[in-house]
Amino acid sequence: MKTSAQNLQIQKWVAGISILLLAVKFLAFYFTNSVAVLTDAMESIVNVVAGFIGLYSLYVSAKPKDKDHPYGHGKAEFLSAAIEGTLIGVAGTLILYKAIQHLIHPVSLKKLDTGIVLIGITAIINFITGYYCARTGRKNNSLALEASGKHLQSDTYSTLGIIAGLMLLFFTGLQWIDSAVAIFFGGFIVFTGYKIIRQSIAGIMDEADEQLLARMVELLNGTRRENWVDLHNLRVIKYGSVLHLDCHLTVPWYLNVNEAHEEIEALAKSVKTEFGETLEMFVHSDGCKYFQCPICDKENCPVRQHAFVKKVKWTLENILQDKKHRYEDLNKVEA
Repeated sequence: MKTSAQNLQIQKWVAGISILLLAVKFLAFYFTNSVAVLTDAMESIVNVVAGFIGLYSLYVSAKPKDKDHPYGHGKAEFLSAAIEGTLIGVAGTLILYKAIQHLIHPVSLKKLDTGIVLIGITAIINFITGYYCARTGRKNNSLALEASGKHLQSDTYSTLGIIAGLMLLFFTGLQWIDSAVAIFFGGFIVFTGYKIIRQSIAGIMDEADEQLLARMVELLNGTRRENWVDLHNLRVIKYGSVLHLDCHLTVPWYLNVNEAHEEIEALAKSVKTEFGETLEMFVHSDGCKYFQCPICDKENCPVRQHAFVKKVKWTLENILQDKKHRYEDLNKVEA
């Protein structure tokens, strides 16, 4: 809950800052009459709307579990990100339309120096806010917060490009540069919206996050204990900032219930040390089988039937399988 409260507080600041920057950018458009500056201002409208949508989604996702939502309300963040991505895409499309219109029917520009200074200030503020927002979102596994950060960062990059284009226009006087810059960054904004929508759909559909799973596998290999004979059927599902991990841990069959539980607790502790307390684990303990003796390196095992040959190194391919590993399977993979 502490993490959810932090995400919510940061998003409040994002929403407030977005309103301020929107006003500054429209002031710059008023001074310059530049369609490139209008591009930046229209994206900021999306920033404001998306900021408040993200704020509401984080408020909902921070609610505790209840009988109707036993896994919490974290999926609201994915819906928020989908809406934000859609809004970004719509804004980019409108920008492209306006830029092409101005390219065909040019308008006179004015006070470009004033406009450059104003949107330059907004770029600095956007970058600092977006960097902190995205970094905290990744740390807290909050897609809504990370999406807001990425949006602000993409806004920063587009603003810097627009500034470069305006400076070139200022020194050359070539009017078509204004529309060309707007067209380029309008396309970039549409692409950013697509990526956010794609990521949110992946979360809604519980698509496997291979980057997250790779980190998990590396951690488990590094913290592996003697009694962890095998691990399989690993699954990680995101619910907003909360991760749900399911897996089957194979331990020596002769361990009693308390001893097996200690191994599960050790597994949970190692994972939570890396991924934080916003993680729920459902670990099923399996007793080992004699066919697994060749892959078990436990010393002084009182019931060993076969000599140890080689330990299975867990990978994305074999740890996701819904079956216990055998030495014969390991040979097939290596062959």
